[in-house]
Amino acid sequence: MQLYSESLTEYKRLTTREVRVGDLLLGNFHPIRIQTMTTTDTMDTMGTVEQSIRCIEAGSELVRITAPSRTEAENLLNIKNELRRRGYTAPLVADIHFTPNAAEIAARIVEKVRVNPGNYVDKKKFELIEYSDMDYAEEIDRIRERFTPLVKICKEYGTAMRIGTNHGSLSDRIMSRYGDTPMGMVESAMEFLRIARAETYHNIVLSMKASNPQVMVQAYRLLVKTMADEFGECYPLHLGVTEAGDGEDGRIKSAIGIGSLMEDGLGDTIRVSLTEDPELEIPVCRDIVKRYEQNSQESGKLFTMSQENPRAPSLPRGGIYYDPFHYQRRESLPVDNIGGKHVPVVIADLSKLDTITTESLQSVGYTYDIVTDKWTISDAAADYIFTGHMLPDLQLPGTLKVIVYPDTWQAASDKTKFFPIFQDSGFVDASLKSDHLNFVMVDCYNNGIESPYLDQLNDPTVVICLSSTNKNALSSVRRMMITLVEKSIKNPVILITDSSAQTADEHLIHFATETGGLLLDGFGDGVCLGMTSAAYQSIGSGNGSVNASGRNYLQNQSVEQFINNTAFNILQATRTRISKTEYISCPSCGRTLFDLQETTARIRAVTHHLKGVKIAIMGCIVNGPGEMADADFGYVGSGPGKITLYRGKDVMKRNVNSDVAVDELINLLKENAAWVEPAT
Repeated sequence: MQLYSESLTEYKRLTTREVRVGDLLLGNFHPIRIQTMTTTDTMDTMGTVEQSIRCIEAGSELVRITAPSRTEAENLLNIKNELRRRGYTAPLVADIHFTPNAAEIAARIVEKVRVNPGNYVDKKKFELIEYSDMDYAEEIDRIRERFTPLVKICKEYGTAMRIGTNHGSLSDRIMSRYGDTPMGMVESAMEFLRIARAETYHNIVLSMKASNPQVMVQAYRLLVKTMADEFGECYPLHLGVTEAGDGEDGRIKSAIGIGSLMEDGLGDTIRVSLTEDPELEIPVCRDIVKRYEQNSQESGKLFTMSQENPRAPSLPRGGIYYDPFHYQRRESLPVDNIGGKHVPVVIADLSKLDTITTESLQSVGYTYDIVTDKWTISDAAADYIFTGHMLPDLQLPGTLKVIVYPDTWQAASDKTKFFPIFQDSGFVDASLKSDHLNFVMVDCYNNGIESPYLDQLNDPTVVICLSSTNKNALSSVRRMMITLVEKSIKNPVILITDSSAQTADEHLIHFATETGGLLLDGFGDGVCLGMTSAAYQSIGSGNGSVNASGRNYLQNQSVEQFINNTAFNILQATRTRISKTEYISCPSCGRTLFDLQETTARIRAVTHHLKGVKIAIMGCIVNGPGEMADADFGYVGSGPGKITLYRGKDVMKRNVNSDVAVDELINLLKENAAWVEPAT
């Protein structure tokens, strides 16, 4: 194994143990299973049954139901019996947090229980307590005593278990020794896994969820490496980004986290946590999984590579030259405003337009006021536009620069505003080049062959633009990034990702997976997203622009605006460039104390202009304070019609009436100098 994956240069699923959940098998190269979680009150038997049926009929292969106390755990039997009576046999999963006795009841009823090691025995009080080695060992003994009964029940009844760590609910004990880190997440789960293995119980799935995809990806990688090093084997992985949010943000954040891991062959079951109805999560799961379906039963075999499906070469003998467990941006030398310490740039592809107008530029963040003859630049304004063979016939905003093909660049009168883009071979052969900035495209390992021109791109005017026509494009581009480091080529790199998808959701997932996964590893000084001509025409005509929830992505926006916003959303989700407010909102469950979807929309409507502020919107007090993780402010249900407001992890206003809670949140933002008045 190379660190955490069977292969970093081609698709190969990680070998994991087989786990049985009722009649469903996962892990061990079985198909990647799709699941979701109900949002109804578990005591509403018929409501939970009806919602479960909608989820199952949408394609959910497992259905999770919250069981916060003994009462809900006992009612799982009524829910299960009614589903079975109606002919639905999908396994049920009980979601447990603070109540071991509820888990022990549920384990005798449903096919799987989920426990969170951060709060199953330990308590989260946000206290820093110093533990000696003896104190720590005593705490492990206490966990063993409290957790072992559940393990024995699961073993007796054939019940599966998910040991599910959440970044935001690490115990004070773990925090005191490991801090708020991926390693702390891993060790939290490993403590429970060691206890289960000591009882020869192996029907276990693990997860490492976080609302920050960077933390999540690092934690899963560390978990795989730790299991392989300690046990010589790996258990199946349940992938998910917790509190991903809704709409494009939720889909992009989920695809970055889940897709980045699946590209490397990790993941045996997935759940996309959207603040939407649970059955609407299923199409997003399916769009992610179908990228890997043709290999789901390859029994660990590599892709059969052919001339039509080449791959990148194996890793160099010296290693991968970067740390996949800790984020560090690749060192590069700046060329103009690209690379070095600059935030990643966004290049908007406008080459499919017939002409460039002020409306075209408005779609990528530049608004022209004809009265004042001035441009207004938004926080999500593209830094460059690519127009191909076209020279825009209008006065451009002062900060905007244009990339064109070499022959068009030669015809441009202003060489400080227009810059050429070459193929690698064309750049080497060109007699005329910019003495300031040249973009050079490299197709990474096309036909499995490395570009012979790399050494000649080590030029202080060159920005390298990497893409790949290979099936496993992310791996090919990553391999090229490793080659650049190996050759000490420090030119900045633009990540070019084209999509041939058929629907808007598929475009989001494709862009987020292939671009976001590289950004998480510190690769890329800019992004340029585009579509094939067929895909562009299809989505531009309205075909495939509506997602499963009925939302039209192109309502009131052009294809160019959709792509530009997607680029900035990917940078935001990877925390590499912040351009707007970030929302961490849970997907709701039976514990939720208010309408999450409606409340999230209300809060977003009045705070969306607060660039860089992270606001958490959590349905209940059970996990809210912990799972807000690194949010700046929190809005958490504390009782029917009551909200508690947080600044970081500190309670600021308790039990606020929900009808005035949004106004009180705004007041809290103002009191902490986090509020600015929206532009008129």
